[in-house]
Amino acid sequence: MDAPDRAALLLRAGNHRGAAEAILRDHGPGIMGYLLSVLRNEADASEVFSQFSLDLWRGLPGFRGDCLLRVWAYRLAWHAAARHLRDPFRQRGRRLETNEISRIADEVRSSVLLGRREAQQRGIERLRDRLTPEERALLVLRLDRDLSWREVATVLSKDGEPVDEPALRKRFERLKSKLAHLAREEGLLE
Repeated sequence: MDAPDRAALLLRAGNHRGAAEAILRDHGPGIMGYLLSVLRNEADASEVFSQFSLDLWRGLPGFRGDCLLRVWAYRLAWHAAARHLRDPFRQRGRRLETNEISRIADEVRSSVLLGRREAQQRGIERLRDRLTPEERALLVLRLDRDLSWREVATVLSKDGEPVDEPALRKRFERLKSKLAHLAREEGLLE
């Protein structure tokens, strides 16, 4: 059974704990990688992943099904990252309410961090370092996670402030031009 189907079935059956575990196990590595790409700091990404996991655990019973669980999870991660970026001095590191969910989150975080260090490409990382968190979020969601424009708009929307898809596409086009320029500066393109 596919990952989204498994989590959705568990959620429909009222098994919030099982659904949270399925989402963390199936989508957690991708979300952790996304947070690393957006935040550019392993410690920050780990803290935000913990907050995301807590938000997932607390919010799952209220999930309305307006979008796919995968998209909703990325939206939770983006909102956790945005809160972190707005308030870097707030108290962090709150633990999840259940030891088992905390353990799963720690497993996913550790495995992604180890794999990430081994696979890092220096030139591309330097380029991404020069982007804003919002630009990195757009790039990762659209290219790395292959979300549709509607799904990217859903993830990046704020409560009551939907993101306009055509404007998002235009921002992406400008971002591609910026990346090409930066890549030439770094000597990655001729």
